[in-house]
Amino acid sequence: MIFAALLATIALPGVALAIGDNIQYWSREFPRADFTKRAVDISEIRSDGATRDTIRPIIKPIFKPVKDASGMGEMEPVVSVEIDFDARAYPLRLLVWHELVNDELANVPILVSYSPLINSARVYDRRADGKATPFGNTGRTRHFDTIMYDAATQSWWQRYSGSAILGASVGKELKALVSRVESLARFRARHPDAEVMVPADPPERPYGSTPYVRMDSTPGHGLEAYPLPKEIKPLDRVVVVGGEAWPFKRLQEKGAIERGNLYIAWEPGQNSAHDTKWIHFGRDVGNVVVRRYDSDNEEWADELHTVAFAFAFRAFHPEGVFHPW
Repeated sequence: MIFAALLATIALPGVALAIGDNIQYWSREFPRADFTKRAVDISEIRSDGATRDTIRPIIKPIFKPVKDASGMGEMEPVVSVEIDFDARAYPLRLLVWHELVNDELANVPILVSYSPLINSARVYDRRADGKATPFGNTGRTRHFDTIMYDAATQSWWQRYSGSAILGASVGKELKALVSRVESLARFRARHPDAEVMVPADPPERPYGSTPYVRMDSTPGHGLEAYPLPKEIKPLDRVVVVGGEAWPFKRLQEKGAIERGNLYIAWEPGQNSAHDTKWIHFGRDVGNVVVRRYDSDNEEWADELHTVAFAFAFRAFHPEGVFHPW
């Protein structure tokens, strides 16, 4: 029911409470949060039925060798992370239900995050104030993106940017780490000895299915507040690098785009997690690789980026530049 309520926000405007009512209600769930410190307009924060950790984060992820992975389609999307030649994959079949994974990779405490309502994955070093802290889900959104909280101060953080927006940590940002969203098959080919996250036994949710059926093929009513070029629809996928965005449909036509020392390539072979009930039947939306040439080391390296729906790029980059054609 929670997911149905969240999906309804794409089509229907929410009802805002008075600021005092919001803070009074939130303080019951987050008694240690200092809501007098704010970096955003509090009226932009939405509550559509979910509460603290209703969408439960994963605190102790379970892994198995990717070569032994079974029960997943080869084209199913995973968030992949590599640190010091150590790599892991986090399938969207789990992330659409949990959104946040607290993990440690190559002795780095990381937070793997995914916001289904804007179709964006981000990975962060979860050391806030220099100390590793677990992150949870407030149950609230801003511009439809997940708002997280840290266990240390209960400050609220915007998942898309990794910046604290309410509480004692306002003004601080988590360090973003390079990651990809790619198919399981591509991840296995690049890292045959790596690990992939798997569900607990017994599973908590109907993993492999998605509660966001046909979401990325709807018109996106209610998103008119985010002005876009006429060629781009609110729920079109875009690749975001800094304050610039390239639509998938442009990449599909060209195959690859070079812009200075930046190289963006698209290849088929990845299921949408927002199409059919079962993700492995989802239509092919393709894989994107973003790399930048390092002239000092004379080599190409993965560039920090994310994939998101177009309206979310406009929401978080109001002065950002689209490259539609």
